[in-house]
Amino acid sequence: MSFLIFQGTLVHAESASQPLKILHNHIIGVNKNKIVFIEPEGRLRELSQQHGFQLEDVQVMEGQFLIPGFVDTHIHAPQYVYTGTAMNLQLLEWLNKYTFPTEAKFANLEFAADAYRKVVHRTLKNGTTTACYFATIHKEASLKLAEIVAHFGQRAFVGKVNMDANSPEYYVETTEQSFKDTEWFIKQVQCLNNPLVTPIITPRFAVSCTVTLMKKLANLAELYGLPIQTHISENKDEISLVKELFPECSSYADVYQSCGLVTKKSVFAHSIYLDDKEIEVIKHHGSAVSHCPCSNFMLRNGILDLRKLWDKGIKLGLGTDVSGGYSPSMLSSIRQSVIATNVHKMQQGAAYNSIDYKELFYLATLGGSQVLGLEDRIGNFVVGKEFDALLVNPKAAGSPFDVFNSSFSDSIEDIVQKFLFLGDDRNIQEVYVSGRKVIPTTLDSNSFF
Repeated sequence: MSFLIFQGTLVHAESASQPLKILHNHIIGVNKNKIVFIEPEGRLRELSQQHGFQLEDVQVMEGQFLIPGFVDTHIHAPQYVYTGTAMNLQLLEWLNKYTFPTEAKFANLEFAADAYRKVVHRTLKNGTTTACYFATIHKEASLKLAEIVAHFGQRAFVGKVNMDANSPEYYVETTEQSFKDTEWFIKQVQCLNNPLVTPIITPRFAVSCTVTLMKKLANLAELYGLPIQTHISENKDEISLVKELFPECSSYADVYQSCGLVTKKSVFAHSIYLDDKEIEVIKHHGSAVSHCPCSNFMLRNGILDLRKLWDKGIKLGLGTDVSGGYSPSMLSSIRQSVIATNVHKMQQGAAYNSIDYKELFYLATLGGSQVLGLEDRIGNFVVGKEFDALLVNPKAAGSPFDVFNSSFSDSIEDIVQKFLFLGDDRNIQEVYVSGRKVIPTTLDSNSFF
């Protein structure tokens, strides 16, 4: 039997009510891809005899700790090309000036492969073991993203974007072609026979899709049992445009509901300005919301009241929303979420119950797995779940924060908090997806395709 054995500190979320739990002096065993035991380290010798591994095979974590892999519930893979630039406009202008011209370039497979290699490798280095990707309207390039994800060993949902209306002439599809290409893409991804890679239905947003196409996509989602991802209520101008385009619908959420796109497998990014009826629609159908605070700030769209959705019982996760969000790291999403909830606290007063960093750690891990319907497989350390994990080294070379070992030394709680607020990819020493070490990797990010 082939085992991975770690001895030391484990940090994970048990539930929304126990969002950050630290297990001191524990041992975790992984056989192939699944966790087979989590026990106090005093049982090490007994476990060795029971499971047949050697004591010298145990990886002792001295000053390090394990956390579950991060789950990015909303990221635009092609936009990684211009991440960290083009932050001077709001959403609709930003899309037309920067996003659509860049995404149109992905008709070139060589360009697409180079970009997708880099974004997948970069997100893995930053600890994103599961990503929910938007690609572009190009079926071949979208398939290339799925192939590259599989090659690097990331867990991902990959969506060919759909746009048949209100889009530039150089970057638009016909309704029928969009539908046919999407079904082709679904079948091709399924032919990869990779359990880590799942196609996801991806109408960009209501503005860029006709009712006919959205209904066809909803039928595809039902036929193939697939999840759905799109945007909703990100920007006030966008919401006004939706009202103009769909006067027969009572709200933005009603547009999607009337087309059959609101399901228990739907993920709605942003959701800043949902009214109470829209929130109830999403809750009723068991849909989820991806909170993208960095993008909300940088494109000046608004600030989501995350606590309100939390208290309403909506499934919630965090997203980087590259490149509206300038960082591919989920650590940045956690930090920007803290800022967003603190702004609400300042605006609404002492009675407002802000979200703390522990709850945001939960949303970045177990909460994200619930958003994507993976909570039975990943998200925390539970026997029987797959091993998606990060080995964090607070004292890594070049670490952006310091650990103090004196009579006033940092506790492990302090160190975990420092990592969440100050750490980066230099502290993420190893990354595992489904029991396979993917970072560091022997794969050259420039060697594929």
